[in-house]
Formats: sequence, structure tokens, C-alpha cells
Amino acid sequence: MSIKVPANGGSIEERERLERRIAQLCRYIGKSPWVFHVNTGSCNGCDIEIIAALTPRYDAERFGVKLVGSPRHADILLVTGPVTNQSLERVKLIYEQTPEPKIVIAVGSCPTGGSVFYESPFTNAPLDNVIPVDVYVPGCPPRPEAILHGVVLALEKLARMLKGEKKE
Repeated sequence: MSIKVPANGGSIEERERLERRIAQLCRYIGKSPWVFHVNTGSCNGCDIEIIAALTPRYDAERFGVKLVGSPRHADILLVTGPVTNQSLERVKLIYEQTPEPKIVIAVGSCPTGGSVFYESPFTNAPLDNVIPVDVYVPGCPPRPEAILHGVVLALEKLARMLKGEKKE
């Protein structure tokens, strides 16, 4: 079962609550969650919002949420774009290279349902047709608060997986 995140960002109080929850979860799982970003043919709107979530205004890196350069080091895969035919095999390979336990977050409208590329012969959206998805973050593009909310949901699921529960 996958989880959907509300599309609109919240207030300052909502953001502070998310930040506290990320800090609690990182302490609970005992390590910093490392994220690998995969662009499967997106317009880069979601990519910019992911970077905004890591830069000083939202600063997810202070909790240890770190963007890594290899899927072999990642706990979480952030996937953007409608999964074009050219990127299909690469996405599968990256998913296989990511060590267990792993969480996949579909960021934006393209990997969640195809958006304007829905039923295009050149895309393979939604992403869950290609690899299993744990958290969906809708929006075109989603706000950094929504991405952070998705990371919180992913960390909660990762904590349950590390505790020994089965992947839903």
C-alpha cells in the first residue's frame, strides 16, 4: 500500500512540525537517511523543488537527509518524470542497485499518473508500473513542504521496516 501526500504546502507551524518529526525519526532509525534522485525525463520543475527542500530555507540536510551520488549508498529513491522509454531500463537498474531496505518516493504529477504524458506511446507512467512505489507526492511541481512531508512518511515506513515489519 502506498501513501499520498497532500499537494499544497502548509503554514510555518506545519513546516516546523515536519522538521521536528524528521529529527525524531532520524534519531529513532539511528542513521541519516540518504537520498538518490532519479530524473526519468521530467521538465525539471520537481528537481528544482527537491533542491529547494535541501537548501537553507528548508534545510533538510541539517537532519542528515543527504543527496548522494550513487544508488548503492541510498536509503530513499526520489523519482521525477514520466519514465520515458529511454530511461526505463536505467530506472529498473537503479532500483536493483539500491540496497534493502529501500523506499521509493514518486515526486510530482508525472510519475504518479503521467500528467500531460498520460497514455503517451513514449512514456511508461505511472511509475508503479515499472518499480514499486511507497510514497506519492503529487503536484506540478510539488512544494518543498510537500516533499518534506513525503520524506517524513518515507522515514516512518523505513523505521517500521527496520523494526522488522513487512513492507506493505
